[in-house]
Amino acid sequence: MQRRKPPAAFQPDFFTASYVDIPTRDQRDMMERPFFSLAKSPRRTPIDYEVGGVIVKVYPVQEFGIATIWDADILIWAATQITEALDRGGEPGLKLQFHPYTLLKGIRRNTGGDQYRKLQAACRRLKSTYVETNIRMPKGSRKNTHGFSWLNDWDSVEEDGKPIGMSITLPPWLYDGIVQGGGVLSIHEDYFLLTGGIERWLYRVARKHAGRQEAGWSFTMRQLYEKSGSAARFSDFALDVRKIVEADKLPEYTLTLSRNGEGTEVIHMACKSMLSMDDPRFELPRTPHRRQNGGIQQKALRFTP
Repeated sequence: MQRRKPPAAFQPDFFTASYVDIPTRDQRDMMERPFFSLAKSPRRTPIDYEVGGVIVKVYPVQEFGIATIWDADILIWAATQITEALDRGGEPGLKLQFHPYTLLKGIRRNTGGDQYRKLQAACRRLKSTYVETNIRMPKGSRKNTHGFSWLNDWDSVEEDGKPIGMSITLPPWLYDGIVQGGGVLSIHEDYFLLTGGIERWLYRVARKHAGRQEAGWSFTMRQLYEKSGSAARFSDFALDVRKIVEADKLPEYTLTLSRNGEGTEVIHMACKSMLSMDDPRFELPRTPHRRQNGGIQQKALRFTP
């Protein structure tokens, strides 16, 4: 797959991530596979997924548990910043430097001291979670797995007890997936307002697979359960999915439940803008272009990591 921008021979020591009011982008490979815990309580059991030759194994540090789908908001924000920099002709590297206020506002969270502590806790989980996968292994390569943590490292700086700066360093596997051609998809900013782990995951699956296709996309309940890596029982997972279908509150997408000829539950995902205009669920197509006349950039803060 061709990259959007050839990798530079020299990577800058850090990239100051400070763009705001820009389209949110998610890394495609993270969107559907079971890379993250969907539960708010700590998950300390590994995720072991192998379907159709695709392997994902995720291991926790017992003290912290596996990184959650809410922790992944940090990675989505990083993908958004890197993609924006590339689109503007910049040369971002693996390391992003930022003020925590910018990140928290970007993922639509409050900006008080408690959220700053939660941000640090999320970085600990992202750093300590260990992943092995064969996704994106080069064809003909003798390698069949790649191992990494979601953050190579992170740090934060405080002054008089107040946060004044942070930095994170992404693993090459994730960075390469962001900068390659077609490596990211725009997502609705209301994704960050979804409170349930399964509904967040379902939105990302719908965005990846149904996209803007007129026919949408369908999965059986069992297929979704296997793809999710959920630690819940199948019956409990199915009950949660049915509630989400009934509520029909996902941004951009609507879900319907039916049974096929064998009596198996099937979930159909469709983009609301692709429905018939007389369908009560129809919504006008969203235009995820830059707001604020092309997006603005906050003044970069200088700090010493």
